[in-house]
Parts: sequence; C-alpha cells; structure tokens
Amino acid sequence: MKEIDISGVSNNASELDWAKTEMNKKENMVSPEKLQLMRHSASHVLALAVQRLFPDAKMATGPAISNGFYYDFNFSKPPDAKDLKRIETEVEKIKKEKILFVREEVSIEEAKKRLKHQPYKIQLLDIIEETGDTAVVDEGVKAPGEVIIPEKVSLYITGDFVDLCRGPHVGDTSQIGEVKLDMVSAAHWRTSKGTPELTRVYGLCFATKDEMSDYLKKRELAKERDHKKLGPEMDLFMISPEVGAGLTIWLPRGAMVRRAIEEWTVRLLDKYGYLQVYSPHIGRKALWEKSGHWDLYRSKMYAPMKVEKDEYLIKPMTCPIHCMDYAHKMHSYKDLPIRIGEVGSVYRYEQSGELNGLLRVRAFTQDDAHIFCTEDQVVDEFVSTFELIQRIIKQFGFKDYRIRVGIRGDTEKYLGNDKLWQQAQERVIEAVKRTGVDYVIKAGEAAFYGPKADFLLEDAMGREWQCGTVQMDFMLPERFDLKYTDTDGKERKPVMIHRAPLGSLERFFAILLESNGGAFPVWLAPEQVVVIPVADRFRGYAKMVADRLSAKDLRVVLDGKEGTLGKKIRTWEKNFKPPYILVVGDQERLSKTVSVRERESAEKNKVMTIAAFAKKIRAEITSQTV
Repeated sequence: MKEIDISGVSNNASELDWAKTEMNKKENMVSPEKLQLMRHSASHVLALAVQRLFPDAKMATGPAISNGFYYDFNFSKPPDAKDLKRIETEVEKIKKEKILFVREEVSIEEAKKRLKHQPYKIQLLDIIEETGDTAVVDEGVKAPGEVIIPEKVSLYITGDFVDLCRGPHVGDTSQIGEVKLDMVSAAHWRTSKGTPELTRVYGLCFATKDEMSDYLKKRELAKERDHKKLGPEMDLFMISPEVGAGLTIWLPRGAMVRRAIEEWTVRLLDKYGYLQVYSPHIGRKALWEKSGHWDLYRSKMYAPMKVEKDEYLIKPMTCPIHCMDYAHKMHSYKDLPIRIGEVGSVYRYEQSGELNGLLRVRAFTQDDAHIFCTEDQVVDEFVSTFELIQRIIKQFGFKDYRIRVGIRGDTEKYLGNDKLWQQAQERVIEAVKRTGVDYVIKAGEAAFYGPKADFLLEDAMGREWQCGTVQMDFMLPERFDLKYTDTDGKERKPVMIHRAPLGSLERFFAILLESNGGAFPVWLAPEQVVVIPVADRFRGYAKMVADRLSAKDLRVVLDGKEGTLGKKIRTWEKNFKPPYILVVGDQERLSKTVSVRERESAEKNKVMTIAAFAKKIRAEITSQTV
C-alpha cells in the first residue's frame, strides 16, 4: 500500500477522514504469517468450543487454510445449522476469555496418557512412534529413507483442550481476529476413503471485521460470476451427461470467443517465429513409453486401444509428437532455435471428484509449443517466452498473477540424473531472475522431465490456478536421440522448452469469464453490435445498418423478434452484455444515423452516423490487433 501523507490534505472533513482511515488501515495491517497463526489458533478455539458443547465428540485434526481454517470431528450426530450457530457463539465467548495458548514438550508415552480419550490423536502418536513422521512434532525435515523417532512431541493446551500440535500460535484467544463458522461437510480420516467418515467444520478468519466483510461481498459476487453458472446462462458452453463428464461442448457464442482467442494468439506467435503444425489425436503407445509418460503419468492417461496388432493411446500431450516433427530431418546449429507450435486438443483422465466446470476437464485444448535450441540459447529463449506470456496475460486484462518456480522433489517421480537436474534448475532460476519478477520456489512442482515456471491466476473465488507455463527439458531430447550439427561439425543434443501461455483454453476461458462477468471486450465479444428496430416497420433500415457493419468485418446481430423495445434491450444487457446496442427508428432512418447504447458508457442513446460508428468500433478493435 502506498504511504499516506495527510499533511497536504485540505481541511475538508471527508478528505481528512479518508486519509486517517487509510493510515489506520496501514498501521493495522497484519502480515500473512501472523494471519496464518490467527487461523491455526482459531481451529483450536473451534475444537475447545466443540469440546464444551459436545463432550463426546472425538477430535481429529485442524489446520489453517486459505481464508480460514477447519477442524475434523467425529460427532455422534453431525451438527445442523442451529448447532453451528451455538458453536460460533461459544467461539466468541472463548475469544473474550483471553485463554493462553500454552506449549508443552512431553514424551510420546506421556502424550498418550494426556490424550487417552482421543483415538485419532493416539493413532497419530502411533504413526510418529513407528515412522518418525515429523508432521506434528517440532523437528527438522528428515532425509529420504531416514527414520527419526523423536524423544518428545509438542502439545498445545488451550483451557481444557489439549491438542497434539507443532504450533506456533498467537498468545491468547483474544488475538485471533474476526471468526465466522462457514459450513459443514463430510471428510475422511487422513483423506483415505477406507477410513471412518468425519464431520469437517469450516471457519473463516480475518484480522478485522472490514476484511471479513470484504471477503463475504467478494464471495457473493463470485457466486454470480461462477463460470459454471454464467456459461450455460449465456449460451457459451455446456457439459452434457449424455456426452460425458468433463467433456465440453462449445456453443456458437462461446466458440466465437474461443476462436477469437486462438486467432489472436496464433497471429502473435507468428511474429515470434513459431511454426504452426497439426498432430493426430491418437498415437502408438510406444511413443509415450519412450518419452517416459507411460511410466510416470499413466494415472492421467486413458487405457490403450487395440488397432490391428499394435496398441494406441488417445493423445494426452503433444511433446513426443513434436519431437518427431523435429527429428524428421537433420538440423544445423544455424536452424536453431526451432519453435514448433500447435493449438491442439489432448485428453486426460481426471477422477470424477476432481472435475470442476471448465477449470478441470477430461478433454481440453492447449496453445502448446516446443522450442528446440542450443544450451547457449536456452536462457534467452526462456526469458523471451516468459515475456511473451506476460504480454498475453496483459492483453486479456489480468494484472495480478504469481510466479511459481517448480523444482524436483522426490527423485523417484522424475526422469534423469542429478547433474542434468541441477543444470536445468540453475538455468530456469537464472532466466526468471533476469525477468525481474517476484517468484517463489516450490519443491515437487517440476514436470517429471524438468523444472518450470508457472503463472498462477486467480478465479472469482480467489483460488489460484496454473495457466501459463514454461518448462525446461534436457531429458526428452536424450530419450528421442534428437540431434543437430554444431559449428565444429559434431552432433549434439538440443535443449527443449515446453510452453503454453494460456495453459488450457478451457481453464483460461473460465477464469476470463469470471473476471469480466461475461462482459467481454469488444474484440472478443460474441456479438460486437446488436441492432434493434423500434418497431417492425423499421426492420428494413435495421437490416441495412447490420449489413453495412457486417461488411466492415464486425460481428453483428439483428434482433427483429417480437417484443417491446425495452424488454429486448434489458434482455440483451442483462443476459448477453454486448459492447454496443444500436436502436433505430423513424428519426434514425430519416437522418441515416443510429442511436448508440455503449455498455461501458454512462451516456446512452448517443446519435451517430453509421460511418462514424463503424470507424469508432473498428478503431477499438484495431487497437487490440497484434
């Protein structure tokens, strides 16, 4: 937040009050780390409240999460809305009691005595005793394969409630901020479906009432903008049970927007030297065995199909096929970098519980590309691709995004040796540093063949989704024996960069739809102009206007259906949100003009000549061209 200096503010009371309010907000801002402490502590307060009101309830676990916290319980009878209100009232009471969070380190044996009436806590202690699991003890992270049985574990005592917990927490219960119990759902102990079903109570927690209020307002807006709601309402897309779960049917209006996105992106890539290709939707299973996908990505791939004497897979990704594109002829160092691009559909098996509108589907289209370059070129190419993605994100109106650098985690899930991984990871971090953006490094988020940088965008609920990605790969060129002839005449292996600026068109479309609520900018809108005659006798003039604008390569709809003018305008503005509605009647016909209703303008019914309006809208569209 910018500094607020009230010394130069006028004596106007409202301005002075505003400045003081901004200063107070700044002084009272809570760090993300402190907020996490509040949320974790709130989960313990929730458990204490449940223990007071439902003494027979058994406690499982309760972490802090985005926007709040939860705690899992085994109730004899799951709480209803009335019970939830009682628990929330008890939480507020506990906050006022200013009960301390007290940490004690005890032996596992002593912890079992203290928690003997809590079977889930005893199970956790058994796991620690057997495996040295450090998830709930105050120890360092153990090395792979090493078992460390801690001598002591930490307990946190809050009044009468004792929990097995690593901590830390706030000082006392009055310091946890604003809390609101949100909802109840079913959960399984340690997320395993074979275990007893528990009741999960979710809560929201923010530092202040204003932040809580802002979040709740944002969530209500998000419900209205949920792409799963807007998409069908606006005739953009549908998912039909008869066709199959996770399989998108693009309706004409949505297909128009998707095509505009694709065409703009491909025109931009042409300027960056990409060579566009098409690849088949199926390929021999042996291709993905060779790439390593079959061994390391099989759970997301559909079962093989028998074709004559061979097995084929429906395409889960294009990387191996683009390797074949590269390998079909020999290359010199003078040819590199070679940038092979494709807007192509792929198919991956997602569990039914993971499916989520367009955000997670089983068939999707990627703006995919693979760059084959020398080791000397790889950082420059990575940086160039990074900047390309930033340009594309900005084009579609996104200002806030986060960069996550994914590096290798558990080595069993990845191809290649330590030396190649170290080299690739150093190059990726060098490239991201050169861009000057802030980033976080996350172990275990690499692709199985190499490290990557992901662009994380937020949906209307504030959840982050990976969209754009740039990935560095020393492995697939090795496995496919890709080559080029270097300056000394010797054969060397290129480095491969995988990149998809939008990620998947489906996911990107969903986030875009939620961000603009269906009010697409004029260059993307399914209908850029809607022409409505005041009465049926003006239909001929309305058609002439529509035809003239269509001749200017504008997407125009003539609404000559039955109904009053007011109802038609309200229907279009509320349901479909076109950038422009043109109303024509006797006055417009006589003067060869149109009455313009612009979505983004407070001025309605602005009279313009047809030529002037066409020039205006064409200028808006041209400003967005590549």
